[in-house]
Amino acid sequence: MDEQQLRHTVHRAQAGEADAYEALLNAYSKRLYGYFIRSTGRHHDAEDLLSEMMLKLVRTLKNYDHRGRFEPWLFRIAANMVRDRIRRRTTRPRAMSLSAADDGGGSMGSSLPAEGPQVDAAMMAAEASGDLQSALAKLDEQTRQMILLRHFGEMSFKDIAAAFDCPLGTALAKVHRGIKQLRRLMVEP
Repeated sequence: MDEQQLRHTVHRAQAGEADAYEALLNAYSKRLYGYFIRSTGRHHDAEDLLSEMMLKLVRTLKNYDHRGRFEPWLFRIAANMVRDRIRRRTTRPRAMSLSAADDGGGSMGSSLPAEGPQVDAAMMAAEASGDLQSALAKLDEQTRQMILLRHFGEMSFKDIAAAFDCPLGTALAKVHRGIKQLRRLMVEP
C-alpha cells in the first residue's frame, strides 16, 4: 500500500468504515504476526497479540495524527504489547493445581499441552532455529526489539528510529551491534 493509499485508508478507518480497518489489517497482519512470533517464540502468544492488536487498532486509531508515519506508530504499539506480555508472564506466573481432578476425572496436569513453542516443526524450521531464539533472548530489550522490527517487521531504520524516538544513527548502531552480538552468541558453545 503506497503512502497516499495508506493515508486515505486511515482516514476512512478513522471515520468508522469497517472495510478500511480490514484493509489495514490485511496490509500489516503478516508482518505483525512475524514480529510477534519472533518476539514471544510461541504461536499461541503471537495469535493472541495479533488479535489484541486488531482491537487496539480499532480503539486507538482515532488518536493517530497524520504528522507521523503510520508504520512506526503501529509497530510502537506492537512493541509495547510484547513488552507488556513478557512483563506479565515473568511477574505473575499462573498458579494451578496439577493434582486436582478435572471434569473427566483425570488430573489437570494430564490435559496441559507440552511446554515450548506450539508451532509445528516445518514452521519452526522456516521461522528460525532455537539457537536464534535463545540468542535473541540474551540481548537487551531495546536492541532485541529493534532487530525484530528491522528483520521480521520489515521496517526501515528511519521508521525504527521514529518508533523508538531516537536518532537514525542510534538505531543503525544498535541494530548493527546487536547483529554482531547475535552472531557471536550463536557460535559460542
